[in-house]
Amino acid sequence: MSREYYVLNNGRFKRKENTIYFVDSTESNRALPIEQIDCIHIFGEIDLNTKFLNYISEYSIILHFYNYYGFYTGSFYPRKKNISGLLTVKQSQHYLHKEKRLYLAKCFVQSAKYHIKRNLRNYKEVADDIYEDLEKEIVDNAVEIDELMGMEGRIRNTYYRAFNLFLKHGFEMSKREKRPPTDPINALISFGNSLMYTTVLGQIYHTQLDPAISYLHEPSTKRFSLSLDIAEIFKPLIVDPVIFNLINNRIINKDDFNTIDGICMLNDSGRRKFITQYEKKLAVTVRHRKLNRNVSYKSFIRLECYKLIKYFIDDEIYKPLKAWW
Repeated sequence: MSREYYVLNNGRFKRKENTIYFVDSTESNRALPIEQIDCIHIFGEIDLNTKFLNYISEYSIILHFYNYYGFYTGSFYPRKKNISGLLTVKQSQHYLHKEKRLYLAKCFVQSAKYHIKRNLRNYKEVADDIYEDLEKEIVDNAVEIDELMGMEGRIRNTYYRAFNLFLKHGFEMSKREKRPPTDPINALISFGNSLMYTTVLGQIYHTQLDPAISYLHEPSTKRFSLSLDIAEIFKPLIVDPVIFNLINNRIINKDDFNTIDGICMLNDSGRRKFITQYEKKLAVTVRHRKLNRNVSYKSFIRLECYKLIKYFIDDEIYKPLKAWW
């Protein structure tokens, strides 16, 4: 199975014959298993050139870049080899048709809400009023995208309100703050969501879907918004349990964060710990009910893309993932 590769140190990439090396500031070389990599995540200051970009493009490897604070800034997205003009037309038609767009947008929110409730059931400390407030948000009743986005925001706020009931060891969050995060929990959420966005983008790249045509989130010139749509399904399924595990099992502590100019962020130690647990979670396998084989969490993302494709070409109705295990 192809995997992600993370670069946390400053350094440079170099190519020698058919091998790519990462050379860090200590001049130590690490060979990259280029044929086994889907994406490279770059957090440090890296020197690279067009020869390197041309070479990794031959292997369809995406580069994801993050700034000093660990925030996602952009991707080098090689020319897609797997494209379909017909599918792009079908995707666009489902965006332009109000009812079809609303159906897909509701699917993403319904799946997210399902996985949020699934997470909370693991903690007996969560009070009944949290579940009551979640149940007040009836996704099927939404008739406009803006209304649905507002509903999704309230579901998230209710969910985050529950965090202080079961997170331990002095970690607390007064409210969700994205720009910028000002406390460790917000920093963990933002970092994890950035990783999930890029993971989803990497899986979309290997299908015929156009990542710029979306349904819940408005298509934009600044982002691949279909990644945001699909990520709604997987953030509570993958990212949030990683955060809970890191905090409650003392894998991460307050020393793994730095606060600079009011911005709270994971330092290199914290990022390594998060990435290690995130990769472990992506690799967890589940016996698939229909395929009758073990499927990793990461593979479920690709399967979700294929389900959307089948829906667009009128092969079968789209039903979002709702974890049964």
